[in-house]
Amino acid sequence: MNLTFQNKKITGILTVLPKNEVKFDDEASNYNFPIEKSLRLKKIMGYNKHRIVDEETCVSDLCAFGLEHLIESNLLKKDEIDALILVTQTPDHFIPPTSNIIQGRLGLKQDMICMDINQGCAGYLLGLIQAFMLLDQDSIKKVVLLNADVLSRKTSSKDRNSYPLVGDAASVTIVERGVQNVPIYCNIKMDGSKANSLIIPAGGLRMPSTPETSELEDPGDSNLRSKNDLIMDGTSVFNFVQTEVPPMVSDLFEMSKVNKDDVDYFMFHQPNRFMLEKLADSMEISYEKMPNNVVTNFGNSSSVTIPTTITFNLGEQLQYRSYKICLAGFGAGLTWSSMMIELGNLDFCYIIEY
Repeated sequence: MNLTFQNKKITGILTVLPKNEVKFDDEASNYNFPIEKSLRLKKIMGYNKHRIVDEETCVSDLCAFGLEHLIESNLLKKDEIDALILVTQTPDHFIPPTSNIIQGRLGLKQDMICMDINQGCAGYLLGLIQAFMLLDQDSIKKVVLLNADVLSRKTSSKDRNSYPLVGDAASVTIVERGVQNVPIYCNIKMDGSKANSLIIPAGGLRMPSTPETSELEDPGDSNLRSKNDLIMDGTSVFNFVQTEVPPMVSDLFEMSKVNKDDVDYFMFHQPNRFMLEKLADSMEISYEKMPNNVVTNFGNSSSVTIPTTITFNLGEQLQYRSYKICLAGFGAGLTWSSMMIELGNLDFCYIIEY
């Protein structure tokens, strides 16, 4: 599905990272593998360290902290927020929506829209799409897009397949109407027939959590995880990304009439360094134009990796100049999306610690 938006713009991006930093080397003995093999995997995949929350911290804590920081810094006013969109797969509760919890915690106005979206690695683009659509309403002038996940709390610490790359984080993106008539082009696809490639089997109503679903099991790959934990079919996800993402971005080039060489940066979701390098190679894009350093430094925080890639690699540059950027997210669902956008002259673009 192809979508085009006019007169919309991003005016600020903030990333919130937990202060707690854990190094891969310090966790290597937790896995059911020889340490030497784990260290070789570290080199190939680009694992080094990741940021993870404590067992009490939830998505609303990270998001409220980021919003309060912006409000106290006079970068955001409470009464200007007309819609609050939260993209997460680790909500505080089934009921109520976590976005409502954040709204109440900050004492925001009642005359607004709060909305939770259950999406993962492509969730930043889905959130932007929803924000752009809301801004078509006369009564909505400013949308706050929150992306946040604390997947370390839903991933087995003895699963070398997933735990070393998982990171926790949140981001706050301000989206407003723009006066410049610069179109934003995007496309999106979904394939629920492959939903089991990335799944937490237990915890919902299909398979409620029980003492039995909490038991660690070896599925045959020497990793230990329970049915309450994230399960990722790494081979399936790798093949999906390499097969589906390049043609999707090629279609975006054709749709937007943009030449690949005219794109300043390709800010893609960060599954791991190895996968992004292979993707860049297949698309004939330089590693400089497609940064792959987020998992190495912070971990894979699902939908937060794209704003983290932007704040970490461009940061203050985006306050003074503008770039043509191709965004792309791909993962749980399965869902994949890409977007061509002019990004720059922001009010803020940086990282803080929780």
